[in-house]
Amino acid sequence: MWLKKGLVSLSIVMIGLSGKGQTTVIDTLPDPAPEYLEQCLDSLVNQWYVSKSATNLVLDSIPENDSIAKLSLPDSVYIKRLSEISSPINYTFNSKVKAYIELYTLKRREQVQSMLGLSQYYFPMFEEVLDARQMPLELKYLPIIESALNPRAYSRAGASGLWQFMYYTGKQYGLNINSYVDERRDPYRSSVAAADFLQDLYDIYKDWFLVIAAYNCGPGNVNKAIRRSGGHRDFWKIYYHLPRETRGYVPAFIAATYTFTYAKEHNLYASANNLPIVSDTIMVNQPLHLKQVAEMLNVKLDYLRDLNPQYRRDVVPANKEPYPLRLSLNLSSEFAAYEDTIYAHNRNNYFPGGQLVSNPEYTKYTPSVPKGKETVWYTVKSGDAVGLIADWYDVRTSDLRYWNNIRRNLIKVGQKLAIYVPKNKVEYYKSINSMSYAEKQRLNGRTATASTSVKSKPKPVIEDGEYIYYTVRSGDNLWSIAKKYSGVSNTDIMRLNNLSNGAKISPGQKLKIKPKA
Repeated sequence: MWLKKGLVSLSIVMIGLSGKGQTTVIDTLPDPAPEYLEQCLDSLVNQWYVSKSATNLVLDSIPENDSIAKLSLPDSVYIKRLSEISSPINYTFNSKVKAYIELYTLKRREQVQSMLGLSQYYFPMFEEVLDARQMPLELKYLPIIESALNPRAYSRAGASGLWQFMYYTGKQYGLNINSYVDERRDPYRSSVAAADFLQDLYDIYKDWFLVIAAYNCGPGNVNKAIRRSGGHRDFWKIYYHLPRETRGYVPAFIAATYTFTYAKEHNLYASANNLPIVSDTIMVNQPLHLKQVAEMLNVKLDYLRDLNPQYRRDVVPANKEPYPLRLSLNLSSEFAAYEDTIYAHNRNNYFPGGQLVSNPEYTKYTPSVPKGKETVWYTVKSGDAVGLIADWYDVRTSDLRYWNNIRRNLIKVGQKLAIYVPKNKVEYYKSINSMSYAEKQRLNGRTATASTSVKSKPKPVIEDGEYIYYTVRSGDNLWSIAKKYSGVSNTDIMRLNNLSNGAKISPGQKLKIKPKA
């Protein structure tokens, strides 16, 4: 929330609830791709409840030649469907809304399916809070844009949680934030705060699009845009006076509403995950470590963390006041039956002398090792940066930050970073730790200088005179790569690199290729 993202372009059709839209045309303006939104979508794969989920339901049920799943629909279809959404929010269709709809329904289908699954757990909480205030239930789609339903989402600006509250805004709306607890990550408490904030904004603007824009960039920026537009209080009339990061926020919201409303029409179905459909909250009256609960109830610690993401150190600090512990319905009954035993389990290890000081061995959050990967360690050296290290190890920057709890790309010399790499390349990646800076830069086709590193064209690396390693560049696909080598096909590259989906290659990834003589 407030100054976090980037996004948009335009040509508008206004749609009323009656379905008879009036048309307004606005000159187009090219804007950057929705990088923050795509990063949020990418972050889904790092969530324990997604990585441990059952087989993707949609990929098993949709044939490869499904035209609806693969092709964009005519504008008239989108316009008609948006007009039929029963809501007090007056939806709009334009080129940018269409681009976001296609991002969700065509390009990022797997992430949307994951979010559809997660929505079964989170949306009832959002709807309960919004319904109690008689606010549009469609506002539940805002966390899709803000965090991709990731309660641990943390923006570069410091916003946190499903609703992406900044620190002081969270405090202003009653969220408890201290060394042990961050209620910005609490799905229910943050939803209450977000609804209060949205209601306050609506009392000011009386227009939901302006409210949504203000939620993103702050009321000060919206007020400034209104003044500069000559006093107009319509989102599309103040559009060009808003921060560029905010212009795409409303189109993205409209697209998310469309996608979740018409998911089945696009053959998008909820993927299974390990979050319970029904959960219960127990009030804890004395300090409790999540590992005590995990060991006594025989559940994974990661599972408890995902149900209770607000506890920063795996500790429920209920020494002066009670705190909530959310569990699945069956586990809440077990907890009630063995509550005293759970509190007593290994208590001196977690709270020596009865003090609220937990053992670092148990409080450090370490994600589970991804399937088929192995951990290697890298020691940060002078001149290193998070982005460079990610390049050297062929991983996403967001993954590297997540694996090592890195905030705002801050790392220090001597810090050890855990990196998950393919098991068949462990020795190769281990060797990077002992390379010089220039050697590491050459891994990805860069030449190091005294002041900076300059990109150069990646060159294939020949190994043992038989195989070639090709570094994937932006815009590459298996077909274009195969064309570079004699007698090589897409299938050959997929087989040599154990790829199950040829579309899933990314810049920086190294592919093993065996040209034919």
